Amino acid sequence: MKQAIGRASCYGSAMTIACSDCGTLQDLPPLQRGATLVCPVCRSRLERTAGRSLIAALACAIATFLLLFPANLLPLMQVSMLGMSRGSRIYSGVARLWEHHWVIPAILVALFVMILPLLRFGLLSMVLALLRLGRRPHWLGRGYRWAMHLDSWAMPDVFLLGAAVGYSRVAANLPVTVMPGGFCLIGAALGCMLTRVSLDRRTVWRAIGMEQEPPAHAVGAISCAACELVLPEDQLLTPCPRCGLRLRARKPVSMMRTLALVIAGFVLYFPANLYPMSTDLQMGTHVSHRIIDGILDLFGAGLWPLGVLIFCTSVAIPLLKLAGLSWFMFSVKRASRKRLVLKTSLHRFIDEIGRWSNLDVFTVAVFVPVLQFDSLASADAAPGSTAFILVVVLTMIASQVFDPRLMWDAALEFRGG
Repeated sequence: MKQAIGRASCYGSAMTIACSDCGTLQDLPPLQRGATLVCPVCRSRLERTAGRSLIAALACAIATFLLLFPANLLPLMQVSMLGMSRGSRIYSGVARLWEHHWVIPAILVALFVMILPLLRFGLLSMVLALLRLGRRPHWLGRGYRWAMHLDSWAMPDVFLLGAAVGYSRVAANLPVTVMPGGFCLIGAALGCMLTRVSLDRRTVWRAIGMEQEPPAHAVGAISCAACELVLPEDQLLTPCPRCGLRLRARKPVSMMRTLALVIAGFVLYFPANLYPMSTDLQMGTHVSHRIIDGILDLFGAGLWPLGVLIFCTSVAIPLLKLAGLSWFMFSVKRASRKRLVLKTSLHRFIDEIGRWSNLDVFTVAVFVPVLQFDSLASADAAPGSTAFILVVVLTMIASQVFDPRLMWDAALEFRGG
């Protein structure tokens, strides 16, 4: 195996890529349908052909894009109380948060649920459709790179789960009816998940531009962090010819940026859990709900699976992300050679699971608009929601700016010394 940071003495074959987790150059053999290729160094999955289809991904992306419009505009659910009824739309939850000066949660919910999903699936549908038609405009690689980058930040699937939790909380006391927008949201969320499952990322990159034939003589190598294209080291700091990303040996200032984000996440983690996420007005009495209060309410109502889910997404996962990222940085600092595969796998898990921590904030955005019955019952967000969604965003950014290849670099340098 060869390390793609200028240490490599030569390339492999024309199908050589660099593992994005450990930096090792890999010579990819032709894969049969249903096969999975795993990095022998860090156990990262390099390619999987099972269940992947460009046509299926295109169909799912277009269906998701189209369903997002009614899901955003039509009522999700309707609640009745004493002959009065209130409906909840995605934008009504955002508007309610904004009107009550919860600006940060309002902006982030609007981005994650309304704006970025439309951008992600609109852009992805356009890229896949152009490839299907055999057209490759100059911006296609950049467009696909942005569509893949937005994958973590487009969250109709997470919002659907938050809506299900909000439905369960309200339905425990009041009659709730799922409206057409709710069914469209279910379809959009399923389409989002099916798109991720059916999309063969590497096949699309190869359709945009094949891996280049390596030079015959020995040179150093560098790989693109987005499309994993391997190029001569002398192309450092130039745009990748396939996706347009500036080529770098490693993510710039990765350790410093990760450290700053983790410190900010730790500072906000405690108020996020100690301050209430929402407040309810019930028959003239104000009741505050912290994350732990919501979990206990779900257990008390017999909805223990949802209670366990909220505990994992809202308490355990953010703490795991902060602790894990701290461990990774300590490993780089100490040039540790221990458990590198475990730490790399944990980083992949943290990077993938982080978006699901928005569940609690999305729940608040769903049930706040429907519980507006003047003095009888009302609901509003509380300071904990702002702190919590900032923790989620900061830890998501931290996991993306941290470069796991630094752990392998440090271990190799220690071994070489």
